[in-house]
Amino acid sequence: MKSHDLDKSDKIILKMLQAGAQIPLSEIAAKAHLSPSSCHRRIKVMEGNGLILGYTATLNRKLLGLANEFFVELSLVAQTEDAFEKLEKAVQRVPEILECHLMSGQFDYLLRVVARDAEDYERIHRTKLSRLPGVQRIQSSLALRTVKAGSGFPVE
Repeated sequence: MKSHDLDKSDKIILKMLQAGAQIPLSEIAAKAHLSPSSCHRRIKVMEGNGLILGYTATLNRKLLGLANEFFVELSLVAQTEDAFEKLEKAVQRVPEILECHLMSGQFDYLLRVVARDAEDYERIHRTKLSRLPGVQRIQSSLALRTVKAGSGFPVE
């Protein structure tokens, strides 16, 4: 399904699900001008074709004791398919790495990493990040404050 295949009701459904996946189906259906069964059917189609990938709860990392968030730039020794595959497989096993993006530009990967404090990040850096396969250089930046986060994709 491509974005141009979505009608106005589909877009309303997607916007509402991104805003809160626990919104009652009856409320979503009413806003989309659909019956609940028609709305449910559309959601199932969008799940089936991979447009809706899943539903998650957004947690407060600070209340979990993860006060610090770091953006980490990784440069690899070699930019080969094998090096990329090994690194990408290894980052899956590090729970503190929330996101990993292959980049163009000055470095190869950008990671989003959480830690309790500076001491915890130093431990993660020493015991996990520096042991990732093929890493030549690591540059870390502490996020001072999140200005905007996770508001969902634009559905127009």
